[in-house]
Amino acid sequence: MHLIRGPGEEDAAVRARPLRLAVIGTLAGAYCGLLGLGGTTVIAPLLVLWLGYGQREALGTALAAVVPIAAAAAAIQGAAYDNVDLGLAVVFGVPGVVTVFVGVALQQRISERVVSLMFATVLVAVGLGLLIP
Repeated sequence: MHLIRGPGEEDAAVRARPLRLAVIGTLAGAYCGLLGLGGTTVIAPLLVLWLGYGQREALGTALAAVVPIAAAAAAIQGAAYDNVDLGLAVVFGVPGVVTVFVGVALQQRISERVVSLMFATVLVAVGLGLLIP
């Protein structure tokens, strides 16, 4: 577990860790509420780059953290602004929940480098797709 001290970390880095985690959480919440982005697009890369997590651990941690972040964003969008179509969410949410087992099993069988490249490719493709009409 990385909350106390990671391998080879200096004391200053250990003291900065909670602040970095708070910054990551703040960015994830802001992006999720503002843009509807899953927190994994913010959390996972920063856990890898800032705190030295492995790709698998960063993705798993980001997924666990995004549950309350996304739930809060969806609740606020629905309750305060009536921007949630629950029927549509169920239509694509149920198959997503079912197939996540396949994705996790596959992720465990390929190298972390390939996982990292796949993650980066998806981020770049989505970014380009939003920029190019």
